[in-house]
Amino acid sequence: METALKRTPLYETHLRLGAKVVPFAGWELPLQYSGVIAEHRAVRERAGLFDVSHMGEIFVSGPEAEAALDFLTANDVKSLYDGKGQYSAILNEQGGVVDDIIVYRYSREQYLVCVNAANTEKDFAWFSSHNKFEARFENKSSAYGQIALQGPQAKIVLDKLFPGLPRELKYFHFKEQKWAGRPVIVARTGYTGEDGFEFFTPWAHTVRLWDHLLKVGEQVELIPAGLGARDSLRLEAAYPLYGNELAENISALDSGLSWIIKFAKGDFIGRGALLSRQKEGCLRALVGFFLAEPGIARHGDKVYSRDQREIGYVTSGTLTPTLNRALGLALIERDYAKLDTPLGIEVRGRKLLAHVVKRPFYKGTAGIEQGG
Repeated sequence: METALKRTPLYETHLRLGAKVVPFAGWELPLQYSGVIAEHRAVRERAGLFDVSHMGEIFVSGPEAEAALDFLTANDVKSLYDGKGQYSAILNEQGGVVDDIIVYRYSREQYLVCVNAANTEKDFAWFSSHNKFEARFENKSSAYGQIALQGPQAKIVLDKLFPGLPRELKYFHFKEQKWAGRPVIVARTGYTGEDGFEFFTPWAHTVRLWDHLLKVGEQVELIPAGLGARDSLRLEAAYPLYGNELAENISALDSGLSWIIKFAKGDFIGRGALLSRQKEGCLRALVGFFLAEPGIARHGDKVYSRDQREIGYVTSGTLTPTLNRALGLALIERDYAKLDTPLGIEVRGRKLLAHVVKRPFYKGTAGIEQGG
């Protein structure tokens, strides 16, 4: 018996706006409105609005909340301060990735963890079953809608809602606000490579906030954007996608997450396995590539060395609107990961020439403090 697909509070709004709705991670979500290319370019040049209400929100509280998250995640939670966010990962005992997450600190005794939609129940169960601390984990995902405002002109839209906030809110920080009498958590993170903001708002309040953002965003020609543009944007920025670049059977070191794995902080789940793998030497690496021949590589396409030996597979691939090039990410044997190394990628029965290139493919405005 198939499980019914969930709907975000904006489902009817998407239909009203003419979106093409598709199943994704157990939800019915907009793939596109005006078209993937138009939405992609709007985010790169101006701003786009995404419904990300399918993402999960897990709150952690208690006297040992910090210690619990420090043990249950790979990054150094102790380095956070109030109002700061941190990209991190939940690992299994073998060092594989249970999920990639963002941890937001309210205080040493209270945190918000934003998790991927398809993994919400799994992550909550994982936290709960491995919680040996005086800490409480609460899955409040059904109480929150989430909207992402992304693009170089996103700050102009935010300033209409909360004057001065774009100047106050630094990259990977968050702040609680009130709008129309309701609490809104505003975070400055994103998944497109551009500057942008996420709004965590009460579920029943989401439609009103979405409509207001589109209204005040008319000045910068803000448009709604769907999953198609979200994927092409994140791939140009070389951000990993859970289920493609990240998985429980892929070591976090192979996935290119070494920069968030903090061995020096002390014990955490997966630490021993990753230390052993680091000592022995990682056999695989995640690389970026450009195709040198016509065609588009897709997830699962096989990758070959110059001597025709299979050495890995494509994790994500597309033809991106900004660069107008066929590119992607691939998990391959580390010996072939050097820049400019030629690869063969099997696309629809043909081996196409590709080369390893530097990541990200495109660097946008994310992390650049632009003021108000």
